[in-house]
Amino acid sequence: MMSWIDVWVLAVVQGIAEFLPISSSGHLVVLGALMEIKDESASLEIILHAGTLASILVVYWQRIWALLRADRRVVPLLVVGTVPAAIVGLTIKKKFEFILHSPLLAGCMFLVTGGLLLTLRWLPKGDTSYQSFGWWRALVVGCFQAFAILPGVSRSGSTIVGGRLLGLKNDDAVTFSFLLAIPAILGATVLAVKDLIDAPPSSEGMGVLLSGAVVAFLVGLVSLRWLIRWSRQGRLDWFAYWCIPAGLLVMVLWYWGLIDAPVKN
Repeated sequence: MMSWIDVWVLAVVQGIAEFLPISSSGHLVVLGALMEIKDESASLEIILHAGTLASILVVYWQRIWALLRADRRVVPLLVVGTVPAAIVGLTIKKKFEFILHSPLLAGCMFLVTGGLLLTLRWLPKGDTSYQSFGWWRALVVGCFQAFAILPGVSRSGSTIVGGRLLGLKNDDAVTFSFLLAIPAILGATVLAVKDLIDAPPSSEGMGVLLSGAVVAFLVGLVSLRWLIRWSRQGRLDWFAYWCIPAGLLVMVLWYWGLIDAPVKN
């Protein structure tokens, strides 16, 4: 069983990196390798994602309520936008799951995320709302989300860039990105529940994991609101100056043999 400190450290990283455009999966893979943390089946993944999903529901509850009442036409767009990630995610999980645990791949993809974020400097300001999206535009943004299944590619960063490329306003690109995250995170959690049922943690272990969910939720609330504020100020490209050095550092550590794939049970 992982220690309280290990879980809280990973929960803080999850809460920050799930929303800020720096890739939570990449940071968790690299941090897990550095800390030599054993893979805890799907338990920790489910709990931490549940915490950050709750953050989205709290921050965007008004938009979600509107979707269920006045903006119901957006719901099919979210379904269409989720299809690419579902196809790619299931394929990788079945055939190529090992790549999801590669610190070297995460390091390389940090550089890609940094490059994506830098493009925001030159993209014109859009004037389109996500409510006026057609299905093909939702599908394109969904392809950006599918790409973010690779560790090191920021889901929020890539989908926001995708939305901006298609003419979305800043706020709408951020909102659509996180509305699209709800079915994606929920679907990934449901798929992982089977692993949790097959290997349930002890009562003590569940207490540790639940504390991690609370930490991820609280940190996620702060991070998501921070992202919204920085997006309005046109500062999302600043996160490239974290991603690019982080990617280079991971590649150097891998070359020196100081970092490897996480230890498996």
